Parts: sequence; C-alpha cells; structure tokens
Amino acid sequence: MVERGEIVWRPSARRAAGTRLAEFAQGQTYEQLHKWSVESPEKFWAKVWQFCGVVGDRGETVIARPASTDDPVLAFVGTRFFPEAKLSVVENFLQRTGTDDALVAIAEDGRRESRSWDELKARVASLATALADRGVGEGDRVAAWLPNSIEVVETMLAAASIGAVFSSCSPDFGAQGVLDRFSQIAPKVLLATDSYMYGGKQFDCFERLKSIRDGLPSLVATVVVSPAHKSASGEFVNYEKFLATGAGNPTAPRRFKFDHPWYVLYSSGTTGVPKCIVHRAGGVLLQHLKEQQLHCDIRRDDRVLYFTTTGWMMWNWLVSVLASGATAILYDGSPSFPNINRLFDIVDAERVTLLGTSAKFIDSARKSDARPVATNRLDSLRTICSTGSPLAPDGFGWIYESVGDSLHLASISGGTDLCACFVAGDPTGAVYAGEIQRPCLGMDTDVVDANACSLKESVDTAGELVCRKPFPSVPLGFWGDGTAGLPSPDTPGPKFRAAYFEKFAGMWSHGDFASWSANGGVTIHGRSDTTLNPGGVRIGTAEIYRVVEQHPDVLESIVFGQDFENDVRIVLALKLREHVALTETLIGDLKNWIRQACTPRHVPAVVIGVADLPRTRSNKLVELAVADAVNGREVRNIEAIANPEAISAIVAALEN
Repeated sequence: MVERGEIVWRPSARRAAGTRLAEFAQGQTYEQLHKWSVESPEKFWAKVWQFCGVVGDRGETVIARPASTDDPVLAFVGTRFFPEAKLSVVENFLQRTGTDDALVAIAEDGRRESRSWDELKARVASLATALADRGVGEGDRVAAWLPNSIEVVETMLAAASIGAVFSSCSPDFGAQGVLDRFSQIAPKVLLATDSYMYGGKQFDCFERLKSIRDGLPSLVATVVVSPAHKSASGEFVNYEKFLATGAGNPTAPRRFKFDHPWYVLYSSGTTGVPKCIVHRAGGVLLQHLKEQQLHCDIRRDDRVLYFTTTGWMMWNWLVSVLASGATAILYDGSPSFPNINRLFDIVDAERVTLLGTSAKFIDSARKSDARPVATNRLDSLRTICSTGSPLAPDGFGWIYESVGDSLHLASISGGTDLCACFVAGDPTGAVYAGEIQRPCLGMDTDVVDANACSLKESVDTAGELVCRKPFPSVPLGFWGDGTAGLPSPDTPGPKFRAAYFEKFAGMWSHGDFASWSANGGVTIHGRSDTTLNPGGVRIGTAEIYRVVEQHPDVLESIVFGQDFENDVRIVLALKLREHVALTETLIGDLKNWIRQACTPRHVPAVVIGVADLPRTRSNKLVELAVADAVNGREVRNIEAIANPEAISAIVAALEN
C-alpha cells in the first residue's frame, strides 16, 4: 500500500536536464518559472510561441485587455491573446514532410492503417476542396460521428483549412445523444460510420445514422466511412469517393485570426442538454503545444498513444501532437480486449514513447494483477499520462512496480471547458503518490475557500480549484447562449457566466474540489458539485474512493449523497469481484478502513452491492445523475449515460 505524498519517482539529473522543460527554463526552478509565467504573461506566452515553433504571423501585441470595465467577467473572458496574429492550425500540424508516419490507426481486430506526412497533407487538401464544393465555408460547421480513425483527423484538418468549425461524437452515442449535440450547431456536412467494434463485438450504426441524418435538416451531404471498406448505401456518399472529388484542385490551408473558432466540444450532458463549448483555434493550439512539449516532454519523432474516443477532449489533445512533429497512434476499441495488456502490446508494437490513459484503467489493471513489466518490453516508453478522474496512491505504486520504475507518471487535470489543463506533470521533478505535480505554466491556478482566499499555505485543506487570471484557451462561449449562434467573448452569455464565474467574481471557478500539498502539488478530491455534505461538512468523494478501491474484493465503487431525515447520508455502491458476496464482514471492514484512513464523517451510512455502475460514454462515473435519481430529481439527458439501467438498479437496491 502506497501512502499519499510518498515519493515514487525522481528523474536523474541527466534526464531532467535533457527535457524540453529544462531547455525552456534556462536554469530556473519550476517554482521560479511558474511565478514568472503568471506575473509576466506577455513575455511567457511570447516565448512559448517562439520555443514551441508556432507557424504564423504573430503580430506585435501579445495580450490586449478590455478597456476599463466594471464587469469582472468581461475583463476575464474579453482578454485577447495575440490579437493581431494570423495562423492556420493545419500549417502547424503539417509542418513535417516525408514518408514517415504522421498517423497510425489500429482497430480492435488488429487492422492497422497509416498515413505519412505527405499523404496526410495531400488528402486533407483534397477533402478541403470537396467540402468547399458542397458549400462549406468560413464559420460553417462540419460534424463527425466517427470512431478514433484516420478519417476523423483528416476531416478535422480539412474543415480547419477553410475556416469551418469542427465537432465530433463517438459512434457509441445513441441517435438522440448525437442530435442533442449536433442539432444545436446545425452542421452542413456530416461524416459518419456504418459500424464500429468494441469488446469483440461489431455494432451496426446504419439505422441510427438514418435517424441522425433525418434529424439534421441543415445537412447538404452525409458522407459514410465504412470500416469494412464496403460501398456506402446509395442514399449516402462514400468517403473515399467524396475525397477524390477534390483531388484535382487541392485547397491550401488559409490563415485566420488567433481567436477563430476551431471546434465545438460538449459538456457531459448529465445535468441537462449538453452545452456547446466553442474553442479558439490559437488559444487551444498554444496550450496543447505548451502542455505536450513542456509538461509531457513530447518531441519530434515521438510516438504518442492516448486511449480516447472522439467524444472526449483527449482526442483533440492527442491529435495536436502532430504540431510537435510527433506521430499520433489512434486506437479504437476496448483497452482490455482481448486482455488488459492490449495497450501495452501496442506500446511495444508501435514503439510508443508516451501512453495516455485514464485513472480508471490503471486501477482496473492493478486489480487484475497485470504486470506488464514482466510480459512486455516497454523499452520505448518514457511517459505515462493519467486523467479523467483522480489517480489513487496505489495507482501510482502499481505503475512504478508493475510497468516501469524509470517512467515519468504525469497525472493531469483540466477539462473540456478549456480543452487544456490547470495542473499537470513536471518531467524535471519528483512524483508523489496521489498528487498532481504542479500548476501548469501560464495558469494562475489556485485553491480557495468560500471567501476566495488562497489555501496555498493551508496544506491539505480542500477548497475550490480556480484560475485567477485569463488564459489563451478561455472558450469563446457557449453556442446559442444569448445569441443565435456563434458566441462572442465581448458579450459573455448568461449560461457561460453562471458556469464559471458565479461563485467568485473575476476568476474562473472550475468545479473541482482540491487541495495544495506540502510538495507544491495539487490533490483533486472530486467534483465540487458532487461534494458530500453530511452534517454540513464538505467531503470529497475521491477521498472515499482511494480507500475503498484498495480492497482486493472491490472492482469499482460510486459514492453519492442521499437526502435523509433533514440531512445527507453517504451511500456507497460497490461492484465486487465475481463470486464475492457483500457480507456484513466485508461492509464492516470497509467502514473501518474509511474511518481509519479518513474520519468518522466519511463512513457511509449505507453500503449496497450492484452488478454494474453507471457511467458516461467517455467512461466517467455519473455520481450526480445517481444522486438526482435517488433523491427523486429528474435525470436529464439520459442519452449521455452509456448504461442508464445501472442507475435504476441502484435506486431499486436502496428501496429494498
């Protein structure tokens, strides 16, 4: 058992000195560098532009702040970075030329496909022409309902070439879930699949595709990518044929303003219709370059695999490695099929240097007793990234004991809202179990109490995670929030204001419950909207998860609050190992573990066993939706939940 705060890795002096971060820092400590980055943002972001090799016309001005205003929200979101700049994300992604791999796509059944840098550039230019010939222009929307494949990357880049706005959903979304998202932005062209594979099963998408097409009257074309390379039905356009129509007159990428809209991402949608978050091209590009090169030490010729779907922001993050001259490895399928070693097998086969996954996957691998260090070479691997939920200390321990003791484990945390991170790794510094190493460079990240006072000197005291100053990837806003369509940061809409600025005037409140550590890092305790309040005391759910999921008989758990006798009682729902029964002895052991590791207030009042736990389609547990159902509130946008029947099972178990 690894204790939180225990040191689990420290880079050698030689390794630390050889990182991109050390080259950028030029002798400064991380603390000195971060302080400079938030106190001198003009100098910092100008240096990031130059150091990370951004292609474009930068202009003279680095930051332009709004004229004097009494509106703290406008002062924050209206701050513009590089207001005179003109750039193309496509030029930045496709700087490299040659026959080396730019993209490698691996399907669950083992099929492998690749694109060289030259091939990708040519196909993107042809596809851009094909879209333009269908009337797609600057500001129009192009939507993709596709698996994690080469075609979806080509589509995103082709749309960006002509200034169109891209958006994607993964094919495991139901028709209504897709329409809840895409219908808000009225796409002109939809690119979709007719089937996908997961867990050894092939899933047909054709009937859902027809429903989606019929529910989007804005469409002028529906283009189908068939994994089996079959000809598309006559009522749809075949992808390869569609792309070929533009091959005779390829379109070169155009440069647009730094704040030109690049893509639309969506909130999880478990508390209502998903919010359409519109992201600035230059701001997200700059953040990704900074995070990947400085925090994750990604370099030219690296090969990066992040397990994700096209419905999660980590897909957008993954594809951005192209801008650093690295190869993106796209895997579509289950990360544990045919066994839990699948991702590690791909690491060996593709010579992956950075593997990204979720805390949940790491915990599942740990509980399966997998030991990749004994079954795989993993000699190409330098970095493992973990995100999606807090990584427990034992997860850190498992990586260093069972995967490799020379790896930099970079736990990172941010969100779809900014398509970037607030806290992330430091490849030059020590890794402590259960902690994210550092606040991100250029991000004035803090943890504050209810009065917005910093808790940095109050080690291990939990509060709200905030960012005190503007950053380049503040979204343009929500689509349709106070306007008919594209939002403007000069007039932030009411939903946008409420989402991030209602709690604390003048600073971004992210909705995470967190604390500073004695090591200068951050521990995430869970979402603040699912924070438990028994007896009026705030408790982060991650604190309970860390203890419960150390038990060998517990596969997964979900914790939520249930209104009870004018208070809130904590309920713990468990998914146990096969053939393990939920006995009074097991319940007693778990309660005792929680009491000893946390406090008596953390001990759940009720413990139940269930066959499965409800989660979103991006594999995040839906604590808030369960709490709503249990407390008789409406569970909105049930389409966002992959297995809603699991919620009903929890409600039934409590009633019994």
